[in-house]
Amino acid sequence: MEKRGVFHLYWPYASKCQSTTIMQYDQPITKDIIAANIDHVRSIIAEAALRVGRVPAEVTLVAVSKTMPVELVQMAYNLGVTDFGENRVQEALPKIAAFHPQGLHWHMIGHLQSNKAGKVVTPFYCVHSVDSLHLAQALSRHAGEQGKRLSVLLQVNVSGEASKEGMPLAGTLDVARQIVALPHIHVDGLMTIAPLVEDPEQVRPVFRALRLLREQLRVELPQCTWQHLSMGMTGDYSVAIEEGATLVRIGRAIFGERHKK
Repeated sequence: MEKRGVFHLYWPYASKCQSTTIMQYDQPITKDIIAANIDHVRSIIAEAALRVGRVPAEVTLVAVSKTMPVELVQMAYNLGVTDFGENRVQEALPKIAAFHPQGLHWHMIGHLQSNKAGKVVTPFYCVHSVDSLHLAQALSRHAGEQGKRLSVLLQVNVSGEASKEGMPLAGTLDVARQIVALPHIHVDGLMTIAPLVEDPEQVRPVFRALRLLREQLRVELPQCTWQHLSMGMTGDYSVAIEEGATLVRIGRAIFGERHKK
């Protein structure tokens, strides 16, 4: 039976001064809608990169497919998206089991409890949300048991919001020193979640602070490349790219937000 609902499609900021337009579709989301959304997001990525002299190919689009059916993941993959982000292990694993073609990369972007660390090592390409030494140790241990070396990013709570997970900005270096020494994980960079704001310029300092922290870590811990900055979502990814993002996590601007009638 065909499922119907209202899909609210949130178009991203085309520039730092343009407000978001919300488009609603009282019909099932289609491949054509997904294709148009992906093209629009990629154009914004390119424009933001070029504004600051970056190459657009430096930025990877991670399509956030949490709560979305695997059929929409398949649509996006067939339209050229190769990286997908999931927030919850229990929701992600059935999707990964159902759809794992060659070249598709699944990213764990949500809060991860250490007792679930063993479940993410093999299915996921990268874990963005390593927010403690304890979790990193659990991931390294399970990766070793499974014969893997897992790519991870360290999640930093740059804004200091109590509602956000992540290491405190001031304490990240000390924790990072211990994490990079673990044998079965590879620290590839940093991740942060900015506060929700109406004007993305308000969170530019958050993204800039993460980039500056990466520069410090490259000096202090040169055994890692610190290649990636995972920052920026539907409402603010243009600014995040201007500040150095290499991974942007985009959900609503691609898949919409489904509200049952």
